[in-house]
Amino acid sequence: MSDLNTTGFTSPSTFILQGIPGLEAAHVWISIPFCAMYIIAILGNVIILFIVKREPSLHAPMYYFLCMLAVTDLVLCMCTLPKTLSIFWFNSREVDFSACLTQMFFIHCFFVLESGILMAMAFDRYVAICNPLRHSTILTNSVVAKISVVVVLRGCMIVLPCPLLARQLPYCRTNIIPHLFCEHMAVVKLACTDIRINSYYGLFVAILVIGLDVFFLAVSYIQILRAIFRLPTKDARLKTFGTCGSHLCAILAFYIPGLFSGLTYRIGHKVALHFHVLFTNVCLLVPPMLNPIIFGVRTKQIQDRLLRLFTHKGT
Repeated sequence: MSDLNTTGFTSPSTFILQGIPGLEAAHVWISIPFCAMYIIAILGNVIILFIVKREPSLHAPMYYFLCMLAVTDLVLCMCTLPKTLSIFWFNSREVDFSACLTQMFFIHCFFVLESGILMAMAFDRYVAICNPLRHSTILTNSVVAKISVVVVLRGCMIVLPCPLLARQLPYCRTNIIPHLFCEHMAVVKLACTDIRINSYYGLFVAILVIGLDVFFLAVSYIQILRAIFRLPTKDARLKTFGTCGSHLCAILAFYIPGLFSGLTYRIGHKVALHFHVLFTNVCLLVPPMLNPIIFGVRTKQIQDRLLRLFTHKGT
């Protein structure tokens, strides 16, 4: 194995995923919470999709976007966790070069998709609160479909250059990736050439997507809060703000860990590598696990449908 890792090569057939550097001996124990979060995320998002499909009253723009969010979370889990668990349990570290780039695309693409979906949900909340009488005429099914297509195309087009640029690089240092999955910068840092274009493009994507999306979210919620504070009674204000509660929790669960992870990778050189790898993987798992819980707990229609489902089965 050592000869494979140190011999010069420009087009590696495989990469070796190291796992969590320095914590290899604890992989089996670390796999327990990872596996638990994976199961919760899969079950939770499948239940959300099932409930929305079966309940006609939930066939509305907010829940269509929620279904998109659930599908995105499922893809994020399934393109990372199976390989991660195989590393933890079976020491299966090899990944084909093309498969690595494919995984890179799907992870970053669906991360961008999730940000776009949260932005679309914010637009839905803005229209519902600031223009409630026109909500059904503004957010028609065709408009929702067009927004969904734009969100998907944006994610694909923005992220596609990352694996294409990575494929062109010569790799002659090592084929060991100090990570649990093929993260963009972790892969290109193995190249034996100038990677500034790759680095700058990755930073551009982060600033363009996260920066613009967060700005849009902030503007939307400023307008929403202004509309809420104009309501005549405290009960009306609390009730209206409550309709945004689950969406706000999902935003915090997605952006705060992601922002911290990105900062530690770019400027946190003193952060231990094992901590960064572990935290990056947790960042990919936490939103898919929490989103169905957040929307299930805070959305009365989903609660009622879930209760009726289990009550009906019990009888």
